[in-house]
Amino acid sequence: MSATEIHTHLQDLFVERALAALEGLDRDALYMADLQEEITAANEAYIGAAVTEIALLRAELSGRLVG
Repeated sequence: MSATEIHTHLQDLFVERALAALEGLDRDALYMADLQEEITAANEAYIGAAVTEIALLRAELSGRLVG
């Protein structure tokens, strides 16, 4: 997945959390813990993908670092 796709998924998870709160599901500790774990994993994946994409773009533009 690209950083953009992962970011979109992360935004969807934030929306899900907000809707869960509106519907009273935020009182369901197991559901909220599971959702938070998914948010954390998606956030870590997004950061990793973004850093990788930046590094690849830098490499394409500048070539290999020497020295």
